[in-house]
Amino acid sequence: MKFPPFVFSTQRNVLGIVLVILGHAAMAASPAWLTANDDKIKAIVEKMTLAEKVGQVTQPDSGSVEDLDDITTLALGSMLSGGSSDPESGNKLSDWAEFYTERQKRALKSRLGIPLIYGVDAVHGHNNLLGAVVFPHNIGLGCARNPQLVEEIARITAREVRASGIQWTFAPSVGVPRDIRWGRAYEGFSEDPAVVALLGPAVVRGLQGADLSGKESVAACAKHFIGDGGTEFKPGGGEGMLDQGDVRVDEATLRAIHLGAYPGAIKAGVATIMPSYSSWNGVKCSGNKQLLTDILKNELGFEGFLISDYNATDQLVSPETDESAPESNNAAGQVRSADYKKCIEISINAGMDMVMLTDRYKEFITMLEELVEEGKVPMARIDDAVTRILRVKFAMGMMEAEPDLWPNKELQPEFGSEAHRKVARQAVAESVVLLKTENALLPVKKLPRRVHVAGSGADDLGMQCGGWTLGWQGDRGDLTPGGTTILDAIKEVAGNTSEVNFTADGSKCEGADLGIVVVGEGPYAEMKGDRYDLALSAEDSAAVAALKAAGLPVVVIVLSGRPMILGDVAEQADAILAAWLPGTEGAGVVDVLTGAAPATGKLSFAWPRSIDQVPLGHQRETMENPLYPFGFGLGYE
Repeated sequence: MKFPPFVFSTQRNVLGIVLVILGHAAMAASPAWLTANDDKIKAIVEKMTLAEKVGQVTQPDSGSVEDLDDITTLALGSMLSGGSSDPESGNKLSDWAEFYTERQKRALKSRLGIPLIYGVDAVHGHNNLLGAVVFPHNIGLGCARNPQLVEEIARITAREVRASGIQWTFAPSVGVPRDIRWGRAYEGFSEDPAVVALLGPAVVRGLQGADLSGKESVAACAKHFIGDGGTEFKPGGGEGMLDQGDVRVDEATLRAIHLGAYPGAIKAGVATIMPSYSSWNGVKCSGNKQLLTDILKNELGFEGFLISDYNATDQLVSPETDESAPESNNAAGQVRSADYKKCIEISINAGMDMVMLTDRYKEFITMLEELVEEGKVPMARIDDAVTRILRVKFAMGMMEAEPDLWPNKELQPEFGSEAHRKVARQAVAESVVLLKTENALLPVKKLPRRVHVAGSGADDLGMQCGGWTLGWQGDRGDLTPGGTTILDAIKEVAGNTSEVNFTADGSKCEGADLGIVVVGEGPYAEMKGDRYDLALSAEDSAAVAALKAAGLPVVVIVLSGRPMILGDVAEQADAILAAWLPGTEGAGVVDVLTGAAPATGKLSFAWPRSIDQVPLGHQRETMENPLYPFGFGLGYE
C-alpha cells in the first residue's frame, strides 16, 4: 500500500486527511463472515433465560471473582486478567495455560455450556508473561510506517497469546494523541490520523487472520472510541490531568482527526471495540448513544460487540459515593447502588454490549436483570448484545460441537523464541529515528578501542519496555528473561576488540574514545503517566555533560514514550537517536547505531523545543519551529 503524499509531509493537508477518513468510512462495514451464524445464534438466544443473557454481557476481572463456581452458576460470558492480575501460581506460560484452562472448564459446566471469551492486555506482545517477546510500543512502530511488519508483529503476538489459551486482546489502540503530556501517548501510532488509519487495521489483520476461525487467531479490540487522544488539559496538572478527560470539538473535527483507523478496522473484521473513558463535549463516550449506536453500529456497520473499559460504567453519572467501598474503584470511593443502577441503564441503552468490571459483578447482574424486568432496558437491547457476543464466539469456532478451546500446545515451543525475537529486533531497528549526527559520527561501523556507556536507561530492560509490561505501570530493572539491554548489545558488538565501561552518571569516562548515553523516562501507563514537565532528568543531563566535559564525542539514545524536551542536550550531543520504548530487543537500537541496519525511521510526532509548543491541538496541524518536525528522520548515505 502506498502512503498518501501528505503522510510524509511536515506541512500536512487537513483536507487531505478528511478526504482519506471519509473515503475509509464509505468502505466500512463488518465482513459477512461475522454475521454468518446469525440463524444459529437466534435459536440459542431464544433458549436462554434472562439470567443467562445477562451473564453473557458480564466480564469480571479474574482477581475479583469470589468463587470460581460463580463462572458456572452465573453463566458468565467472559473474564479478563487486568494489567496486574497474574495467576497466583506464577507468571510463566505454563501457569497461564493452567489458569485459563480451569476457568474455561467451569464455563462449560453451565446449563448451555457457552465458553468464556478470555481477555488480556497483550498490547506489545504477550507482555504480561515472563519470557514473552516484548515488541516496541506503537509510537515507535508509527515511525517505522511498515504495515506489513506491523501485521507480522500482531501475528506473532496472537501465536504467543493462543499458546497460553487466551483468545482476546485489548489491542490495537488507535487513538490519535494530540498532547504528548498524556500518559498514553506511546499507545498511539502517530499524531497524524492517516498513519493511524494505515497501521491500526494491519494489527487487526495480524491478530485475527482472515476470518478469526484459525487456531492461531485472537479477537482484536480497537480502542478507545472515540477521541481519547484529544482531551483538554485539566487545570492544576498532576496525575490524570489529561487521562479520561473531555474532548471539546465539533463533530466534523472529531471525525476528521479521531475517527482515524476505525473504518478500516471494521472493514478488516475487528471483533470488538472498546469505548473510551473520556467524554465528548461533556458526555461520557461509554454512555453516548449517538457515538456507540448511531455512528459506530448503524453508520459504520460494526457487527461485533462493544466492551466497556475497566469499571468505566461507574462514571456515567456524577453521584454521591460510598466511602466505605474499596478504594480500588475510584479515588472518592464507589458509586452508590442507586447511581450505579442508573449508570448501567445509560450504558446498555447507549449500545454497550459487555461490561468490564471488578468486585461489583454480582451487583451488576442483579441490577441489569431488574432494569429489564422494570422495562428500563428493553429485552431487544439485551438480545442484540448477546447476539453480537455470540457472533464473535461462533466466528472463533468456540461454539462448534467439539470446539478447540484450550492452549495451543503446538505453539508453545515457539513462545519467546529466537525467530520471534528476530522480528522484534527488526521492528526496533525500523522504529529508531536518527535525529542528529555531526562529523559523520554515525554509523559507528567499528567500535573504537574504548567506549564509555552512561545514562539511566543503558542497562534497564524495564525502562526499554515501558508500561504494560509484567504489570499495568511496568517497572524498572531486569523484568523478564530473554531480553537484551542496550548495554548488553553494545558489549556483544564490542566482543574482545573494544573495552566497554559503564557508569550511570558518566563518571570515570576519561580516556574513552566514544561516549554513549542512554537517557529517557521511567515506565508508566495511563493516568500515572500524565506529566506536565517533559524535560530530561537532571541526572541524565549531567551524565551527558560529564562525557562532553571529558572531551568525548557523545551519542545520545533517548528511551521514551513521547518526544522529550532535550534542553542543552540537543546541542551537546554529537548524535541523537530516538529509540522510543523498544521492548526486550535492545540489540535493534545498536544495529542502527553501528550501521548493521539502516536509519529509516521518520518521526510519528513533531519533536518540540520547549513545553510551550505542547499540545499540538485540533486545529493546528503543524508545530511552529519544532526542534524536529513531523516526518523528520536522517539516513545514512
